[in-house]
Amino acid sequence: MSTAVSRFEEISATPSHEGWRPISAIVADLSKPVAPRHVKQRRAGTSQVSYIEWHVACNYLDHFAPGWGWEIVSISSQDGLTVVHGALSIPASDGIVTRSATGVEDSDSKGYGDPVSNASAMAFKRAAAMFGLGRHLYSKSND
Repeated sequence: MSTAVSRFEEISATPSHEGWRPISAIVADLSKPVAPRHVKQRRAGTSQVSYIEWHVACNYLDHFAPGWGWEIVSISSQDGLTVVHGALSIPASDGIVTRSATGVEDSDSKGYGDPVSNASAMAFKRAAAMFGLGRHLYSKSND
């Protein structure tokens, strides 16, 4: 097995004879809990929030959904917020499946990164969660 397999612990990413797997198999793999070593924590008000970084999401998608694509659909500014709408597409044996999401950031944010890249990362991770990636991190029991 390749070194990539050992990075993700439990893998069943054998391509079908067409070269792509069914979307149900891809979603099943992406829906498995993310390896604890890939989960970060940060404070959000009085709560501790678990999350994965955008590049970790890319690694999981590269492994379980090779050929995936991310497209920024629109960037806008509304009430002091930068809003990014993006679409994540995954090729599967049943066709290309797309999920879209939005991300927001204060337009005058003084934190790490710029508002567009931060909002884009948020939108990307939300779209990936629609395919199952890291969805378990959004559960209320995770708070």
